[in-house]
Parts: sequence; C-alpha cells; structure tokens
Amino acid sequence: MAWYQPGHGRPIKTVARLLLVAWGVFLAGGFSLAVKLSPDPAGFGTHQQLGLPPCSFQTMFGIPCPSCGMTTSFSHFVRGQWLAASRANVGGLLLAMVCGLMLPWSFWSAARGELVGVRDPDNWLAWGVGVLTAVTVLNWLIEVTVG
Repeated sequence: MAWYQPGHGRPIKTVARLLLVAWGVFLAGGFSLAVKLSPDPAGFGTHQQLGLPPCSFQTMFGIPCPSCGMTTSFSHFVRGQWLAASRANVGGLLLAMVCGLMLPWSFWSAARGELVGVRDPDNWLAWGVGVLTAVTVLNWLIEVTVG
C-alpha cells in the first residue's frame, strides 16, 4: 500500500497550483545558483560571490550571525558534501534538505490538485519554521560559545 492515497491531502484551487509551480521553479533556481557558487573554505562568506557585502552582524559585533554560513552550506549540499554543509551551518543544511524535498513535492501537489500528504498546512508551516529556527539558533549559540 502506498503511503499516499488520493483524497488525503488538502485540496487546492488553480491559483494555489500556480503558486506551487512558481515555488518549485524558485527552489530549482536557488539550487542552480548554489551549484554555480564555490563554497568558501572559511565556512561562511560564499554569498559575497553574488556581490553582497560581508555580514553586517559579524562586522559590527565580531561574531557570526545565526545565518552565517547558510549560503556556504547550500553550496556544499548541492555537491553532496553534507558533512561540510553541516560544519558551515546546521540550520542551512536542514533548510537545504527541506527545500530539496519541497522541490518535487510542490510540482507533485500542483499536478494532483492537493497538498500531497498535508491536511493542515498551517501546522506544517509552524512546526517547520519552529524547528528550523530552533536548530539555527542552537547551532549559533554553540558556535559563539564553544566554536
């Protein structure tokens, strides 16, 4: 028996289906961009290859911000270098994994006309954001106190 049976996800209308396709294209673009970037050996700073400035938080306070290393983490993730991705930023690795799962899911849900496997999207979003935030902040606290 399949883990998914039609009718078990929340039905969606045409606008939501189009938004899911757009979201999938956005995620694919993000992963494509991560492939083009070279992970910075320092574990952070990869975003500067996009013309962005160094982290303002780190410049002002001398310590990395909670999201420092996320671009580097994504860049390692798309190369299958998951240990290096976790060293750069555990929250970044977790986010990359979630985005990697959401990419096919968004197209599949759009094609099916329902949020596949999701009955309560608000609950999924709350838990997802909560866990990602907790992991990122915990990783940051360890980094600034121990690392």
